[in-house]
Amino acid sequence: MEAIGIKPYLHVRTAKNPVYHPSGDSISFLTDYTGIPQVWDYKKGEGWPSQVSFTDERIIFVEYINGTEKRIIGMDEGTNERQQLYLLHDDGELTPLTDSPDHIHQYGGSSPNGEWIAWSSNRRNPAYFDIYIQNIDTFETRQVFSEDGTYSPVKWHPNGVSLLIQRTNSNLDNDLGLLDIQTGDLVWITPHKDEAKFFSPHFSKDGKRLYLLSNMGQEFTGLAMIDLITKKFSWVDQRDWDLEELCMSPDKGSLAYTVNEGGISKGIIHDLIDGNFYTWKTPMGVISELAFSPDGKRLAYVFNGSIYPSDIWELHLETFVTTRVTYVSKSTEVDCRLIEPELIHYSSFDDLEIPAFYYKPKNKGCHLPVVVFVHGGPESQIRPVYNPFLQYFLNRGYAVCTPNVRGSTGYGKTYTHLDDVRRRMDSVKDLAYLVEWLKKEGDADPNQIAVMGRSYGGFMVLAAITHYPDLWSAAIDIVGISSFRTFLENTSPWRRKLREAEYGSIEKDGDFFDEIDPLHRTDAITCPLMVLHGANDPRVPIEEAEQIVGELQSRNHPVDYIRFEDEGHFFVKLKNNITAYTGVADFLDKYMGAKKEKVL
Repeated sequence: MEAIGIKPYLHVRTAKNPVYHPSGDSISFLTDYTGIPQVWDYKKGEGWPSQVSFTDERIIFVEYINGTEKRIIGMDEGTNERQQLYLLHDDGELTPLTDSPDHIHQYGGSSPNGEWIAWSSNRRNPAYFDIYIQNIDTFETRQVFSEDGTYSPVKWHPNGVSLLIQRTNSNLDNDLGLLDIQTGDLVWITPHKDEAKFFSPHFSKDGKRLYLLSNMGQEFTGLAMIDLITKKFSWVDQRDWDLEELCMSPDKGSLAYTVNEGGISKGIIHDLIDGNFYTWKTPMGVISELAFSPDGKRLAYVFNGSIYPSDIWELHLETFVTTRVTYVSKSTEVDCRLIEPELIHYSSFDDLEIPAFYYKPKNKGCHLPVVVFVHGGPESQIRPVYNPFLQYFLNRGYAVCTPNVRGSTGYGKTYTHLDDVRRRMDSVKDLAYLVEWLKKEGDADPNQIAVMGRSYGGFMVLAAITHYPDLWSAAIDIVGISSFRTFLENTSPWRRKLREAEYGSIEKDGDFFDEIDPLHRTDAITCPLMVLHGANDPRVPIEEAEQIVGELQSRNHPVDYIRFEDEGHFFVKLKNNITAYTGVADFLDKYMGAKKEKVL
């Protein structure tokens, strides 16, 4: 099969964020069909969905306000992540709600009667988030909670006068509490000593119980219940994998969630009346963003697999038959070329088993050129979902390996903490041992192995080529960290506190940063490097890219640099993605020399 260019892969659209109209007759969702995420409506029997919003910037989420047909959206500017909230009207017009473009606003849901919404913002101080409520008719805004820290509203209590709020202590630890918005009284309901997460909460019909996901006191995330009267915490479903994506039916009689089995999703329905658990079948991939229909008879969800790009599906709960609702991702040119990976495991330096997804091109021969792609986070997990540039590399004759090195989520708390602070380089060493596996077991050409990653994965790329320079033929750093010292000095002030729990602090660990930071080891780099970054990045400031590019340029080392003035930490606009990944493909072809097949 002849290779094709990268544009068809980037033109594969995605659908996400399904929400049912209160009547249940239609589903609103987000898709980048026009090149940037917008709101579209799908109504059964009408064929192709219709576009509802028409903005120049990406829309981040859409939700209906309780008891109404009003929709609320979030939108930022230039992907700077300073989200503002708006009412979206049926004709596409917007009514601003927050209108404070220098600050971030995180939506926290609407009151049971639909009169008020809740959100958090760092308006008072850039480093802290306070909680506000706003009347949806008069737009009156009230600050209902203020304290130094990262606080956010999570869900309204059925009584309409209390808010379930969250205090974020780190990316892996938080607390939930009930705030009485009339008196200001706050009662924390998740006391714990060791690190624990409490998320995706849902109140019972009478408001006396809270169902949620948590990993308190155990390795993996399970389904739990808290009695809000006695504060008793009990388990409903515990497994040797993480549970995810919890949602509750409108009648409060069923829960839907997923099991993350080594990166692959399995869907679960738990009937709270008969106590039974049911599952439904999907191909290899990831189920996310579950939403019950208003009558509770259907469950909408996003399914994303390596050969099934992101679209909306429905589970019919009376028959357990699934149907695909949207086809925005369908591409006859690309679909036949998509490849699923094999789940492999390899032993690292300390005999720890590291999981990875290994993709091989269809017309594979011997001694494959391989691209190792490293995920960000680091508290994250690479999963078998559609990735346009990885599939493009496969089409061009490259194999692709995506490891979940130590520090990744999905394999228990202990595994996630194996790279903390001064154990940082152990995860980089995992990449070195992956290269050995690829050469011995993966039929890789030892002279054609590249490393690529974005965000924290960009740091892993730079660390790999500065600490293990002899292993790599080429490297691509996308919005990566080149120095933990300068990153912590320049990132958003509220983010710095959360990241120090994982990376360490300049005060305590500055000497270690200076020892490992790629910025101080550029003389060790031997392979060509490509760097891509957005000028509006609020997470990893663009200086992280420019300082290492400057170092390499000063000694005439091969380095390609693409800077996007209108992007942030994520490249959202289609034209920019085409520029970025056409550049990456050309860079790899130049320095790696995979099969030079004719590109159509």
